[in-house]
Amino acid sequence: MLERRSCKDGTEVTFVLPGEDPPGPVSVVGDFNDWQPGVHTLQPREDGKRAVAVALPGATTQSFRYLAAGDYWFNEESAEGDGANSRVHT
Repeated sequence: MLERRSCKDGTEVTFVLPGEDPPGPVSVVGDFNDWQPGVHTLQPREDGKRAVAVALPGATTQSFRYLAAGDYWFNEESAEGDGANSRVHT
């Protein structure tokens, strides 16, 4: 799930996943972090889910995917996509 909040210079997008599905560490990788795993790792929240917020510039489209333990790549079901990647528009 994606949560959005307008900011002065763009949009803060929070990437949210269930607490332990998939198990182990998960990071969101994409255009905004040069596809570098581990830069934006999801952390536990009080509601039992895990999330990470990323500030994105306005009026852009960013491609991204999640990377879980064991080199398991997957897309965000609630986002648009082009087949290989999910996309978020700011």
